Amino acid sequence: MPWGNKLRGIGLLLGALALFALPMAAGRAQTATSSADIIEKLAVEAESDIDLAALRQQAADRIKARADAQPQKRPPIAPQLTKLPQIRFDVVFDQDSSLIRPASYQTIGSIADALTDPKLRPYRYLIVDHVESAGRRDHNLILSQRRAESVRDVLVNTFKVSPKRLQALGLGEEQLQDVNRPASLANARVQIIVIGKFETADPATPAAAAPKGPAAAKKKKR
Repeated sequence: MPWGNKLRGIGLLLGALALFALPMAAGRAQTATSSADIIEKLAVEAESDIDLAALRQQAADRIKARADAQPQKRPPIAPQLTKLPQIRFDVVFDQDSSLIRPASYQTIGSIADALTDPKLRPYRYLIVDHVESAGRRDHNLILSQRRAESVRDVLVNTFKVSPKRLQALGLGEEQLQDVNRPASLANARVQIIVIGKFETADPATPAAAAPKGPAAAKKKKR
């Protein structure tokens, strides 16, 4: 076969592979369920006394001590989170960055719609980011925290969800979603978890009592 025909054949093959890959890449950014499904899964009362600062420190200390070096043998850093009402969803970020790709704003918008529904408005939520096992664990933990905060910022600043209802936690690769495949993108996911009731208003201040007796009478005469 002449080289021209061979090159043309290779070009056609690469083009077909690219077309096949595009819907797969796009599909990862559009895997969020509808707002109705999110509401159904999160409209469950739950209460948790999670200490986020302690969890972050625990994860950092475990990495610093080089404990549980093999991802498959790494116990969850916060197993209590798995028992709370939650959903998992995909958010696509720039490579090694906390910048959210535009295609994921539709997913986050669906979540915002659900969180502002009357059924979910009384609750507080924790946004937890995870990453796959690749590169340095300490870097992944920092990156994961920044990504969780980015999702929270978009919900607050773009979609106007109250910041008092949202907290952010990055667990890096310390609580893999698919332990048997540490490097899989299945581990690069975000969770939103119900963590308790949200107090919407401060207790009402009692109205000042109306004056009684002679003082009241004088006030009326005026």
